[in-house]
Amino acid sequence: MPGRGPRVPGTTRVYAYGAAAGLAVDLLLGDPRRGHPVAAFGRAAAAVEKRLHADHRGRGALHTAVCAGTTVALGALAARTVRGSRAASVALTAASVWAVVGGTTLGREARAIGGALAAGDLEVARERLPHLCGRDPQSLDGPAMARAVVESVAENTSDAVVGALFWGAVAGVPGLLGFRAVNTMDAMVGHKSPRYRRFGWASARLDDLAGWPGARLTAVLATVAGGNPGGALRAWRADATKHPSPNAGPVEAAFAGALGVRLGGTLSYGGRVEHRPVLNGEGRAVEVADIDRAVRLSRRVTWLTLAACVGGRILNNAVKRRYA
Repeated sequence: MPGRGPRVPGTTRVYAYGAAAGLAVDLLLGDPRRGHPVAAFGRAAAAVEKRLHADHRGRGALHTAVCAGTTVALGALAARTVRGSRAASVALTAASVWAVVGGTTLGREARAIGGALAAGDLEVARERLPHLCGRDPQSLDGPAMARAVVESVAENTSDAVVGALFWGAVAGVPGLLGFRAVNTMDAMVGHKSPRYRRFGWASARLDDLAGWPGARLTAVLATVAGGNPGGALRAWRADATKHPSPNAGPVEAAFAGALGVRLGGTLSYGGRVEHRPVLNGEGRAVEVADIDRAVRLSRRVTWLTLAACVGGRILNNAVKRRYA
């Protein structure tokens, strides 16, 4: 009928309602305190690693294929089982989103560290920092911890929220679970330690590939929602490629420009010191108050991601109908 908008297919409604419900539950409850599905996956992946580990890329690729492939297959089986019921499909999508995103817990941990820093309690801040990132807390003073927190909020907005929602929009529940599995494996074995330099290569490269679209979407939305679009865009264009990570670079640069702060510089992981390029060099040093600003920006990006993903699905379906 004239005047009506485009028809929204059932699968898009399932994703939209389920993802919104899952984000709402995450907002209210945060991560499950016990029996977290990601922790269970981590234990299973570690058990597979014990059987397959060798200083060889092929064995690492097999480990990646077994863990990620099994997760995607289980997600597909679960989605197929409930596909006859829209309510059950929405509930499964909501449960999957709640299981794989971590935006609320990310914000809580960041603000807890910010509160300790604001109170001048550096020891408490150092105790909590490992909950958020892998930096060596004893090597950091207050400003360096504040910068580490802002960088972690930026990167994890992409890894723990936007990337999952994107792949959920593309591939439903299997996409949600598969992305989180790949991201978790990268955190477990994707670093360049002697044990994982070869074995973790496949997980690291697959994570780079899976995270590519979500990272760019995060950077775009941070530019739009950050209050300083020009600064975010300039920092993104000028500095993103300087970062050693192809996905963290655009995200951290856009956040830096949006917040008007400098990120990057010297940091320490596991006793190894790295000197990374500065992102948004014209910005000021990070202050404790910027932690809360970063968390609020992360939340805006989260909800804009849901809107963008649902809108993208609607547009894609409209184009398909037009040219069918």
